[in-house]
Amino acid sequence: MSSEKKAGFYTLGCKLNFSETSTIARQFGEAGIVRAQRGEKADIYVINTCSVTEHADKKCRNLIRKLVRENPQALIAVTGCYAQLKPEEIANIEGVDLVIGNNEKGMLCERVRSLAGKGRAAVYTCDTEELTSFFAAFSTGDRTRAFLKVQDGCDYRCSYCTIPLARGGSRNMPVAELVTEAERIVRRGQKEIVITGVNTGDFGKTTGETFSELLRALDRVAGVERYRISSIEPNLLTDEVIAFTTASAKFQPHFHIPLQSGSDRILRLMGRRYDTARFADRIAAVRRAMPDAFIGIDVIVGFPGETEADFRTTCDFLERLEPAFLHVFPYSVRPGTPAAGFPDRVSPQAAEERVRELTALSARLHAAFSRRFVGTEAKVLFESTRKGGLMFGYTENYLRAEAPYRAGSVNRIVPVRLGGLTPEGNMACVPVGEHPND
Repeated sequence: MSSEKKAGFYTLGCKLNFSETSTIARQFGEAGIVRAQRGEKADIYVINTCSVTEHADKKCRNLIRKLVRENPQALIAVTGCYAQLKPEEIANIEGVDLVIGNNEKGMLCERVRSLAGKGRAAVYTCDTEELTSFFAAFSTGDRTRAFLKVQDGCDYRCSYCTIPLARGGSRNMPVAELVTEAERIVRRGQKEIVITGVNTGDFGKTTGETFSELLRALDRVAGVERYRISSIEPNLLTDEVIAFTTASAKFQPHFHIPLQSGSDRILRLMGRRYDTARFADRIAAVRRAMPDAFIGIDVIVGFPGETEADFRTTCDFLERLEPAFLHVFPYSVRPGTPAAGFPDRVSPQAAEERVRELTALSARLHAAFSRRFVGTEAKVLFESTRKGGLMFGYTENYLRAEAPYRAGSVNRIVPVRLGGLTPEGNMACVPVGEHPND
């Protein structure tokens, strides 16, 4: 394949997919295939898919058809969870040339290069029981922040979730190899690493190591200034993890913890491994150690059997917890999961109304959390994005801050004084020692 070939890359879904797409793009670059700029026509398109909801599946199909219309001669390769779960459905979309399951992601570049040209889609997938490989990955698209994949797969069997079917059982790389990956990130100049995986806190199933051991080893990597844990199940957010992240100068006071429902009855139907009392205990433990920690919570509404009373219980529970942010999703039927056959479906209209209500609650909670820090000092890692003469970045506890753009502040941690909330929900700020009108 000619060195003048260009490839375009699209990622749908989670940060784990983002890290994998970035690694695939590096493999293409090493093979002499140039990465196309966004909007630029490419000879090859790689789409890394999500299948957490029907909407995610539809978004993938629409993207494929859009790329085929715009560039019918381009080779189209589709990978990720949707490709793993429904390979033939994707292969039957006109214009698709290659379907690669999650076990074969590391071979994607090689498979593309072996294609003679457009034709009937080649499919490379395996059964769930055979999903045992680990595709090492970290992202490099952001100058300031990298997503480091430390774990893949899940041994949990939540009744609504297809991830164990799409990615297999929990597995990981050894701690020593992940330290080497972190050192590679440092050499690329990135200052912050977000630790990501399907069930991150379940790290160690393959190697007999523990998540705490991983955190301690990464904390010793020279050159990394910040770490964040992308998401951790409440039953895996141990006192040991909380104590270590509190004591560490590098791990930030920021936790993303999936709740899914504030009703214990619904949690049991979902097959979750905790109840609301245990969840509240974990939130309280974080706040005792880190009173200013940003806590984001995932919530699913409209699960089969969720009554109005169940939803009110969830609302009341969240009001009491006062998290900094809510990620709210309507339940989506996923074929092959137990919940797909559950009775007492919630109407789409009722589910959307519940999404709207919790989204409004999230906005109030986030504003209240942000206002606590007006007039205080914080440290912001500024990104390269420039919009309307402004630059943006995040404080230690994940408040998005904005300041007048200065090239010299990009990819630097800058002490700032936080001002009021902007209409977009950001914190206006100025570097310490300066004044707003300087």
